[in-house]
Amino acid sequence: MKPFKIEISATQIKDLKSRLLKTRWPDEIRDSGWEYGTNLAYLKELCDYWGNEFSWPVHEKILNQFEHFKTEGEAVNLHFIHQKGRGVKNLPLLLIHGWPDSFYRFIKLIPLLTEPDDNGIAFDVIIPSIPGFGFSELPKEEGVGAVKIASLFNKLMETLGYTTFFIHGGDWGASIATQMAMQENKKVKALHLTNIPPDLFFTANFAEFGEDEQAYLQTAGKWQQKEGAYVAVQGTKPQTLAYGLNDSPSGLAGWIIEKFNSWSDNKGNIENSFTKDELLINLSIYWFTQTAGSAARIYYETMHQPAKEGAVKIDTPTYFAIFPKDCIQIPEIFGKRIFEIKRWKNMDNGGHFPAMETPGLLAKDIREAFTDFSAFAIRNADYDVNTVAHDGD
Repeated sequence: MKPFKIEISATQIKDLKSRLLKTRWPDEIRDSGWEYGTNLAYLKELCDYWGNEFSWPVHEKILNQFEHFKTEGEAVNLHFIHQKGRGVKNLPLLLIHGWPDSFYRFIKLIPLLTEPDDNGIAFDVIIPSIPGFGFSELPKEEGVGAVKIASLFNKLMETLGYTTFFIHGGDWGASIATQMAMQENKKVKALHLTNIPPDLFFTANFAEFGEDEQAYLQTAGKWQQKEGAYVAVQGTKPQTLAYGLNDSPSGLAGWIIEKFNSWSDNKGNIENSFTKDELLINLSIYWFTQTAGSAARIYYETMHQPAKEGAVKIDTPTYFAIFPKDCIQIPEIFGKRIFEIKRWKNMDNGGHFPAMETPGLLAKDIREAFTDFSAFAIRNADYDVNTVAHDGD
């Protein structure tokens, strides 16, 4: 692997601004807010800011302050941030993003987790870009879904010298983290997740479901009808979608921003949860790397993996932080069928992107979960702390 620096050329930036200025806007039947999808007035406002005020070079310089790397000679070369903790003991922590975000989801968490607590415990933070997202390589062949990505990330952690480690993930990050634990249950010491991977729900015997789980089936069906069109498109025909998203920055923004609005705890105003710059940094990563299409394919690849047979049980200790405005949540009682749940915590506020929306709240919960787990394990001689903690520099 080698150090990596984000470098977007002036020509690329000029091309983006030119395309934004030439946007051919659709009509809107009425001022319908976000009811029909992305609000026209807001998208025009955001794209005007993107083309005339937003400065990618300023944000590129900030992003490059972190330690970026890229693997070489692998089946799929990965981009990742590897920021060492400043503690007396540093716990290795892999943070895995989802869709429609990127490694940028976790930028606010880095200083919150790499600084030591009162006991001198901090984290070595590793943030990879999922293959086909951002600055990671686009997969050269089919089949790179959650299972394959999990094996790539397990190998990455091994290459970095971590024989055991912790993982936090949400959205696809939760799916990949769970697969990593299934593949390397001795190396993954504990999980911290913001959702149960939906595919695991269908490994259960529905005839055994109690009242809460049956109610979830009804609610999930209604949610899928109202909100799930993106899953159907990206899971079946992602290439068809890719042409428009790769050619039009305003089209890309319309597709992605609607999710940031619908899935966040914004109380009716998306900018209560995210600034324009935050939304546009994430969008710009997709645009400049031309990965809207390849990122969408994770749905297709995972949906076309062989179906799991029989009930799945994951014995890795797992901590859940459930945010109230996230997408529909599978009930805790079902989680207990699959996971070795150490804590299920309903958070006070936040949505699908807690690392961006409520980073302090999320960092505190991650820290509490993994430092408490480590202390418990040490007291009970489950493992030597030195196998999961690196001495500070």
